[in-house]
Amino acid sequence: MPEWADGVSSVPFRGASLAALKSTSTELGLGFDRAELGRLRSYFRVAGRDPTDVELAGIAQSWSEHCSYKSSRPFLKRAFGGLRARPRVLGTGDAGVMRFEKGYAYALRIESHNHPSAVEPYGGAATGIGGILRDVLAVGGKPIALTDPLFFGPLDRSPEEVPEGVKTPRYIAEGVIAGIRDYGNRVGVPTVSGGIYFDPAYIVNPLVNVGCVGFLPRPRLLPNRARAIGDRLVLVGGLTGRDGIGGVSFASRELTDRSESESRGAVQLGNPIMKEPLIHACLEAFDRGLVRGLKDLGGGGVAAAAGELVHAGGFGLRVDLARVPLREEGLRPWEVWVSESQERMVLDVRARDVPALAEIFRRYDVPLSDIGEVVKGPYETVEWNGRPAGHLRLGFRVAPPALRRRTRPRPHRTPRRNVLPPEEPDRLLEMLVLAPDSLSREAVIRVYDHEVQGRTVLKPLHGRVASPSHGDAAIVRPRPESARGLAITTAAHPWACREDPETGAELVVEEAARNLYAVGARPDAFTNCLNFGNPEDPRVLDDFARVTDGLGRAARALGFAIPSGNVSFYNGGLGAEIPPTPVLLATGIVPDLAHATSSDLKEPGNPLYLVGRSRPELGGSLWARRSGRTGLRLPPADPLAVRAAGERLLAAMTKGLVRSAHDVSDGGLAVTLSEMAFGGGLGFSVDLGRTGLTPPALALAAEGASRWVVEVGIDTAQRFERALAAVPFARLGVVKEGAVGELTNSGRPIAAIELGPLYARWRSELGLP
Repeated sequence: MPEWADGVSSVPFRGASLAALKSTSTELGLGFDRAELGRLRSYFRVAGRDPTDVELAGIAQSWSEHCSYKSSRPFLKRAFGGLRARPRVLGTGDAGVMRFEKGYAYALRIESHNHPSAVEPYGGAATGIGGILRDVLAVGGKPIALTDPLFFGPLDRSPEEVPEGVKTPRYIAEGVIAGIRDYGNRVGVPTVSGGIYFDPAYIVNPLVNVGCVGFLPRPRLLPNRARAIGDRLVLVGGLTGRDGIGGVSFASRELTDRSESESRGAVQLGNPIMKEPLIHACLEAFDRGLVRGLKDLGGGGVAAAAGELVHAGGFGLRVDLARVPLREEGLRPWEVWVSESQERMVLDVRARDVPALAEIFRRYDVPLSDIGEVVKGPYETVEWNGRPAGHLRLGFRVAPPALRRRTRPRPHRTPRRNVLPPEEPDRLLEMLVLAPDSLSREAVIRVYDHEVQGRTVLKPLHGRVASPSHGDAAIVRPRPESARGLAITTAAHPWACREDPETGAELVVEEAARNLYAVGARPDAFTNCLNFGNPEDPRVLDDFARVTDGLGRAARALGFAIPSGNVSFYNGGLGAEIPPTPVLLATGIVPDLAHATSSDLKEPGNPLYLVGRSRPELGGSLWARRSGRTGLRLPPADPLAVRAAGERLLAAMTKGLVRSAHDVSDGGLAVTLSEMAFGGGLGFSVDLGRTGLTPPALALAAEGASRWVVEVGIDTAQRFERALAAVPFARLGVVKEGAVGELTNSGRPIAAIELGPLYARWRSELGLP
């Protein structure tokens, strides 16, 4: 038996029963199930000794759902096979990397920080931003844009209306927005896209998804693997404390009424003032060729990052945890091993390059410590002050087998026949425009700095300075020397996925593509954050399988690559269950920024066209949610038709035929037309009968399935119609002077809506931040 270092404990394991081991796992917060405990016991029986607390802590992190994807791996491989290997995909590591133009690439990744944000909204959201920045940095990218799709319960719920131990949605929302604001603004990366969604299903477990896009010259692209025996493992960035210990285990179980008291220590502490110089120091080191590979330290801390880095290269490692710089005294070796303290990276560096690397980080006042080396595999040796603290076969720890959990479809619910909205058109339009999911996000967008770095060409808000409105995507200009742009958007539709996970997922991908086409971009890639409930529930896992199948099928049809992604299970608790919530951060290439298109109406007299085929189904629609209707049919997905129409629309934009465009999604034509008019400070006159849907209320509320409203110049209308070729379209109406929305039905006037007062309410009633 080894003589373990001081502070390292041996945990009785070999001779214990599974019941006793389960009790030990629960007591220590390790999160092992019975099968995993049996596997561990067998390993250490063969080894002829009991494990140390350091070894068990590291294994617990690596085997957690959050780190290992043990439940999701088989489904992801089946659904996304080939989508990560398209020719324009350059990397699939901590972030996906895509070709941008000759000599340059961009990186993209989306992550979740749901559980931490439920317990400590400000810190959970802030460290979510910190983590996603590191993912992009870990492939050599300079972060240039952030996104933040957020899901909360209704803001009007009082403390008496939420379960015990759960914070109110307003408290959570305000804390989350403040955390994203403070971290993103202070580190100097613009937040250019996102969304805020409301549903009672997110009261217990809000979803805080954050994404990042980075940019890099292709020679800077770095692998997330060690390169050679003898290389040094160098830890750079923030100091290590007790914050975040057990964070991935916390994220791999459902929330309870005790999560606030029991798991607050699992929430990390962010430090954006350290992150900015860390980014600059890393980028300089990358450009000088001093770094051969790297990983960011997120979930699982040094244990996960160093282990994955070295195992990916086919090597072993030796580290001395006493060399890790500490923020506080008294940390035990196992705590140093798995602490998730923020703003840290582990770098693979040639021994001869360590002094030059250290000089760079000294200039930026960023801590650096050589903590170990890459050795011949297959073992990892963990030490404390030169004495042993653990010795494991590395592959046993960092590469657990995938679980083959059972799936079982939810009881089949035959969709009802479609229903017709009973509201009068003017009242219906007001109801949809003033719904919480439609209200202006301007107040939130304004607290984020979306201009920093000077790359944002098309802003998150489109339209006049005096009356900004929503757009479909933002566009950044990664290189000032190039006319090529990168469009960035987010898309989600949990309500459609709740009705039919597979079709709903396809509709989410279609929405992402429509958003990109609407601003003049060709869809290129998306990264997905797949938010689901407990994977031990066969119904949840069946939903997951169906969603991934839908995402993969639609991605293939629309030409998207999927170079990266994230899975977040165990969202729920206290009897609550979230709907399947796949969230996309999607990117598109704008060949020439001169043809970028915004959503705001431009000039009175210009014709308005509805491009795409209208469908009457209202399943998952905003009207259905506001009316309490479930079980309605979804509009069918048709991604090939979306691609055909989008390419025709893109060609028309390239010819200068399109003045404005906006996709028809949540809230149907009612919201689309209103937002276009709000942004331009103009009005419209449209004939709802030309949609092919009756009555007029249905034409306003229907969202199906893939359509755009397009404004065209008076003199180019015929050329635009010819450019559409076989794509279905209707000449819907005309842009009008004055803020009035005129609705007709087959030429008969049915409503005239004063848009000025409606805009004032739409702009002010959200009540955030």
